[in-house]
Amino acid sequence: MTNHFPIFSKHTPLGQPLIYLDSAASTQKPQVVIDTITDFYTNEYASTGRGSYWPANAASAKYEQVRHQVASFLNAKSDREIVFTSGTTDAINKVARSFVYPTLSPGDCVVTTTMEHHSNYLPWQQICKEKKCELVVAPLNQNGILNTLALEAQLAKGAKFLALTAVSNVLGTQNDVTAIVSLAHQYDVPVLVDAAQAVAHYTIDVQAWDCDFLVFSGHKCYGSTGVGVLYGKTDYLAEMQPANYGGGMVQKVNTIDSSFRPIPHKHEAGTPNVAGVIGLGAALEFLQKKGLENVYEHEQALTVYALNQLAAMDSVTIYGSVEQRGPVISFNLDGVHPHDLSTFLNEQGICIRAGHHCAQPLMQWLDVAATARVSFGMYNTKVDIDQLVAGLKSAYQFFR
Repeated sequence: MTNHFPIFSKHTPLGQPLIYLDSAASTQKPQVVIDTITDFYTNEYASTGRGSYWPANAASAKYEQVRHQVASFLNAKSDREIVFTSGTTDAINKVARSFVYPTLSPGDCVVTTTMEHHSNYLPWQQICKEKKCELVVAPLNQNGILNTLALEAQLAKGAKFLALTAVSNVLGTQNDVTAIVSLAHQYDVPVLVDAAQAVAHYTIDVQAWDCDFLVFSGHKCYGSTGVGVLYGKTDYLAEMQPANYGGGMVQKVNTIDSSFRPIPHKHEAGTPNVAGVIGLGAALEFLQKKGLENVYEHEQALTVYALNQLAAMDSVTIYGSVEQRGPVISFNLDGVHPHDLSTFLNEQGICIRAGHHCAQPLMQWLDVAATARVSFGMYNTKVDIDQLVAGLKSAYQFFR
């Protein structure tokens, strides 16, 4: 699989083959995505919706074709339910500011969970502070799985909104999104799903999930940075006021008032990341050709193998449940700070993540300052894991 990814033909500055175990942060890019973006800039670059000449027509057509492609990829009812954003963070902020904020009154509550990335925590925290509302953080069970009984108790109190991740970027916990959305809807609570850690790993069906909003970033699923997707049910997107204002999203502007284009375009102010969107289309096509079911099986096999290898080491502490886990493993090596471990492994060509992973509330729950983290993509192999384990053993001996 690495033959599709040109970075793996290179060696590190110290001369080793590259072992990349940080796909949860950002995936490497296949040649087809690189070529698609290069071809756009080389042969038909223009902005979208602003010209009647041939490059503008070609760019506009490709941009809207990717919108249709994303709608199909998520099984949305309509292309109108797909808004292009600069990433997951931008998409969540749009929903927080334009959909949730206007509905809040002092004393209301918004619910999120202990396992969220900061991007699915800070926007809710800030709007709750501004509106004098409560941000309720649903707890986890001891094994790192969401406590649905506690969650339901909070929803039953009259929550205004629920935002949760599909897969934890630290614990790898895979939430039962269908069941959780159904539970929230029993109490008339709309739900946003952060699918940034899910979109590259298994099939997402927003109609089956029945989520009201879903967000993800292109760079997490083999596309480029600076592009993302906000899916929203038609009625909700239509009632939302734009979070940003500018060119491209207006129908008519005068000195007194303005009117906006229908959804999704009213939520896409300014010149979009056309190249990023077109690259996202190439990335999703690449994923579909490889078969998400095949990717899922490959990554699950790697995850089980890695968990078994790490669990056999007395010096390693693994966080989270071994069940319901995506291709993410956070751990600590006894007596070795995660940053020191990452630096040590880097000298062997092994790339892992170290730190709080933009999830400080979860670190507090785990009662650790930081963890090491490995995460897998379609290009990883068992040999990569064997090299990791050898590196951990060397690190343990070095730092003792």
